[in-house]
Amino acid sequence: MHRQENMPEILRRIRGPFETSDNNGHKLTKLLVNVTIEQSLGPFHVLMSPDNTAEDLIKSALDVHVKEKRRPLLTEKDPQYFQIHYSQFSLESLNPKEKLINLGSRSFFLCSKRTNPINSSCSDQANKRAANRSMFPWTGLMDFLL
Repeated sequence: MHRQENMPEILRRIRGPFETSDNNGHKLTKLLVNVTIEQSLGPFHVLMSPDNTAEDLIKSALDVHVKEKRRPLLTEKDPQYFQIHYSQFSLESLNPKEKLINLGSRSFFLCSKRTNPINSSCSDQANKRAANRSMFPWTGLMDFLL
């Protein structure tokens, strides 16, 4: 069966997903970007210019996170201690000098830089938590609530 194309599919095929102007010559001036910070409950929105860099996005995301008093409270607020990824499953961080319009995504994951990956491995953290648990194993669930 042939399915009729809808308008967004036709425009995407003609212009591409991140074209900076429409048919009337209007230029894209703002991007609504979703940012999730590690250990947070969900993403929040940041309004950015397409010409801003990933480094600018890190700064803005940290400012919004602190201003809205979101959880978890950040111990470090300096952007140089953070890196941005496409998702929490992406191992490579994005180039801080890359423009947002060139990244091809509007959803990002912000996490702190690991200074010593050997000391901060997942297995080490799990072993520490297992050693610190009391005789009530269900208290480990409370780590996620903070």
